Amino acid sequence: MISATPSNPSLSWFRAKQNSFKRRGGFPCERASSVLGRSPFTAAFSTLLLWLVLTASLGLAQEVPSVLDAPAGIESVESAPPKENARRVYLGRIVAQYMSHAGAPWLVRANRDQEENASESFTQLGLTQGMTVCDLGCGNGYWTLPMAKAVGETGSVLAVDIQPEMLQKLRARAGRERMQNIQAVLGKINDPNLPKNEVDLVLMVDVYHEFSHPESMLWHIHRALKPTGVIALLEYREEDPTVPIKPLHRMSKSQIIKEYEQNHFKLVRECNKLPWQHLMFFARSDSPLEAIPPKPTSDVLKDLK
Repeated sequence: MISATPSNPSLSWFRAKQNSFKRRGGFPCERASSVLGRSPFTAAFSTLLLWLVLTASLGLAQEVPSVLDAPAGIESVESAPPKENARRVYLGRIVAQYMSHAGAPWLVRANRDQEENASESFTQLGLTQGMTVCDLGCGNGYWTLPMAKAVGETGSVLAVDIQPEMLQKLRARAGRERMQNIQAVLGKINDPNLPKNEVDLVLMVDVYHEFSHPESMLWHIHRALKPTGVIALLEYREEDPTVPIKPLHRMSKSQIIKEYEQNHFKLVRECNKLPWQHLMFFARSDSPLEAIPPKPTSDVLKDLK
């Protein structure tokens, strides 16, 4: 036990104050303890604990903003892209490897429209003159060229791919068609390199399931879309065993919705007319868009190719 000598000035001052408090009925905690039936030490500890809790609560209320306090219409989206490592699995789904540029001829096979009813998919995009659109994972341009024709000279197509060889093939095809409104963009595995708040529609055809950094990519797409912009997503149906595509390259509707809602998107429309694929349209979760009516069927893609 540590003891103090009577000659200590601090101790003499404390004892003088102690005697003074005793003449007036004791220390405040002692007076409280006599009423509450607790020891002075218990009362002192309770008082100190209450003071600490109140101080901490007030401090947190002042220093830590709550998501619930955000103004109406403003969603909680990070101001910087997530720090994401390459994924092998995302939300229970195995991430597939992307197709090499060596397989490019398969993308423009002669019977593709017959197999997938690509004309119907293209009709549902609802492209009009003057739009700024993106073909993300464009490959050698099966969709890019008709998109460029649909948006016209006043519109533009951002054709994004992570393989320079694919973009080279696209440029060759666009050059033969003398198309001037296509911008080839070399993307990264975690960033499509799109301008902020400028894109009306981002088309992804059988490529999203190959994203090794899905959250980073969707963050950048969210940032690139206008408030009324949409994602048009085509993925082979996992639910249908007759689809002649490896299971690793198919996705279920429920899995798609789970992943997109996780990343601040909402489903606004879908097309169930296709033989092999889901066609789903997503808007930013803060978008004023709600349900979008489907487009009438046509063979517009055949006319544009």
